[in-house]
Amino acid sequence: MYVIVEIQGQQFKAEAGKFLYVHYLGDEVEAGQKVEFDRVLLADADGDVKVGVPTVEGAKVVCEVAEPLVKGDKVIVFKKKRRKGYRRKNGHRQYFTKVIIKDVVA
Repeated sequence: MYVIVEIQGQQFKAEAGKFLYVHYLGDEVEAGQKVEFDRVLLADADGDVKVGVPTVEGAKVVCEVAEPLVKGDKVIVFKKKRRKGYRRKNGHRQYFTKVIIKDVVA
């Protein structure tokens, strides 16, 4: 069984026992804390597909925070205009939260 859940504007495929890297949930979450997401857009239970309008009623994903702050890979932003002497190099590392999916209720 899997569901498509929307977490902070992004859609993820969620199955019990898997883990996800979602956008940083903020300082209010701690390791081991339970988090629920109820914006389930689609639920598939062994071929029985329920599509939400816009969400599936009563469906939710229960997760446990494994690591509240994880830094992603460095992303280099390089801008250049040829023959103009314009070059800018910038970079950043995005913050994520690692969550383990404990239960999927559909």
